[in-house]
Amino acid sequence: MEVINLICKDEPGVLRDVSGTVAKHNGNIKYVQLFIIERGTHKGNASIYMEIDVEEVATLISDLNSLDSVLEVETTPSFRDIYGSRVIIVGGGAQVAQVAMGAINEADRHNIRGERISIDTIPLVGEDSLADSVAAVSRLPRAEILILAGSLMGGRITKEVEKLRDAGIPVISLNMAGSVPDAADLVVTDPIQAGTFAVMHVAKTAEFDLKRVKGRRF
Repeated sequence: MEVINLICKDEPGVLRDVSGTVAKHNGNIKYVQLFIIERGTHKGNASIYMEIDVEEVATLISDLNSLDSVLEVETTPSFRDIYGSRVIIVGGGAQVAQVAMGAINEADRHNIRGERISIDTIPLVGEDSLADSVAAVSRLPRAEILILAGSLMGGRITKEVEKLRDAGIPVISLNMAGSVPDAADLVVTDPIQAGTFAVMHVAKTAEFDLKRVKGRRF
């Protein structure tokens, strides 16, 4: 897998030209991320990050550099190599902070041993906002597990939790009112412990397996 980051002009047809060049080299694009740079030297230009299966990366880079719309090409480590697996924490601010404390402390122990586990949090209120955030987890690259931290969750949130589990992403819920705990893989009363459990499930250097305690309440 080769990882390439391009700085390009913000104009129509750039992604077509770049992907077409990759195709000419029989490259298979596994992941792509594009955004407009909002600050710094390249402000107003586009950044394109690509993970590609390709044999002749040096020739590909040369051809990409020859495109009029491409300003800069470099090879970089992948996001997985840098940030690793992602633990997502969603819910009320106070509960999210406590879960994050447990998750970050546990991740630090494993990352010191060479793993890469990152913790992503967002405090939200309202059924629709929370349901939309749960639904979005399945679209996040490298998301391995979701923790729902709050005092009351149900309705649309529960439906999205069920869909997320069907997509293969496990869900830990704090012990709260509503129907979400009944839909989660694991229910934990202590928020710090919930964060610890989530990271232990993701970590390769831990012995914990969420499947072995699935449906339990702690």
